[in-house]
Amino acid sequence: MKTILAGYDGTRSAERALKRAAEFAKAFDAKVVVVDVVAPEPLATPGAFGLMPYYSYRAEEPSQALQTDEAVWQQHRDQVQALFSVAGIAVEFAGVVGVPDEEIVELAEQQHADLIVVGTREPGFFERLLGGSVSQGVARRAHCDVLIVHPRPGEED
Repeated sequence: MKTILAGYDGTRSAERALKRAAEFAKAFDAKVVVVDVVAPEPLATPGAFGLMPYYSYRAEEPSQALQTDEAVWQQHRDQVQALFSVAGIAVEFAGVVGVPDEEIVELAEQQHADLIVVGTREPGFFERLLGGSVSQGVARRAHCDVLIVHPRPGEED
């Protein structure tokens, strides 16, 4: 195992995934790439008018949206660097705008990742109704192994 890609969005479930990715990286002396995907905001809610939503930037100007995304990515990059530096592991960070599961799989293919590590949490009613989570989408689309890190009993997001 040479390359591990981990998805991160600042949540506790994503932090658990990073910790597990760090364990595997240490054990296999693997390179780690962390990706933080910001989904574009839908201009209409999914299913509105019986159509799929059209995705675009938020109501603010695209340059303002990009500045907001970059600020979030910088904060997440700092958190990721702190976690991996404690473990003594070098890490690359990528901030991307797009559909999270698709972007994670695409970057994994570009990086020739041997393993994708993502967190999961208990989906809410609407997530179940609308068809799944990022981790499920990654598991369906990926051409490499996928590790979905679940919370332990009593852990919450």
